[in-house]
Amino acid sequence: MAAAKTTGWTYDSIMRDVVQKQFKPVYLLVGEESYYIDRIVEAIENAALSEDEKAFNLYKYYGMDANLGTVINSAKSYPMGAQYNVVELREAQQMKSLDDLSAYMQNPQPTTILIITYKNEKIDKRKKFVSAIASMGVLYETPKVRDNQLPGMVMRYVNEHGYSIDNRSASIISESIGADLSRLYGELDKLFFAMPEGERAITPEFVELHIGISKDFNYFELQDALITKKVFKANQIINYFDKNEKANPIQKILPSLFRFFSNLMVAHYAADKSSGGLALALGMSDWQVRNNILPALKNYKARKVLQILEEIRAADEKSKGMNGSKVPSGDLLKSLMYVILH
Repeated sequence: MAAAKTTGWTYDSIMRDVVQKQFKPVYLLVGEESYYIDRIVEAIENAALSEDEKAFNLYKYYGMDANLGTVINSAKSYPMGAQYNVVELREAQQMKSLDDLSAYMQNPQPTTILIITYKNEKIDKRKKFVSAIASMGVLYETPKVRDNQLPGMVMRYVNEHGYSIDNRSASIISESIGADLSRLYGELDKLFFAMPEGERAITPEFVELHIGISKDFNYFELQDALITKKVFKANQIINYFDKNEKANPIQKILPSLFRFFSNLMVAHYAADKSSGGLALALGMSDWQVRNNILPALKNYKARKVLQILEEIRAADEKSKGMNGSKVPSGDLLKSLMYVILH
């Protein structure tokens, strides 16, 4: 499973220690991707305390409402009938004067595991309490996952659970669900549960049946049609989107199109246009470059790509009602397809 690295700590290394009950006195979990943070907190709770022990030895505080003095007093207290106290300060970014934690860091209670979650905001690593935690505890920071990382993450998650999935199915799932990792992995867990006994391969047909993502009419198929300039197929998909607008909103389609053609523009001006060079420049897998970027480079000159990006921006503005626009989403997408394909 992918995870960011900060001061040597990764998601996998933290979880490995937690499973072995090798706890640090303080954990500061920072970042835009809450999935990994939530999993670490849950794992520490369950490894350090039994269900009965949690009643007296698990303290949860929230930054908006908590008093830091109360949090510190709980951290200094002794466990009741358990080896550890687990004290959680959640949403710590909403609390002021976190630097007051520095005094506790100088002499932490050895029977307490203090967990601080700091979500969706950058943290100033020059703060005393941050540097103190980094020196004697765990400072872990996870950035927001980029969309081009998702297919690889889907494939790793599937493989880790003993199943296989083809590149196309992984791309369909990641493009349709997006970078909400809790939902993404939740949908994959549903697929595992639904797999017939003895079968281990996840196919596009199985994805369509159990997640409700059409294997023929989805953004990935639209992108495919645009890359190869299959006008009829692209318009078929857009008409399907228009009839199923709730499941395929224009606000989801336009950013995906913009991201693809932006990558294509970068590829046009890349010094190394080999599949490996472009994969490195774009942060994509070699498979994505070979199947998407290289064929598109042949069909879309740089000047055309620039025109397309400008048209996508204009469509986005109109979809949001700017300048008094009242053009239906379906008509905006059909007009955009004409510009892209002609």
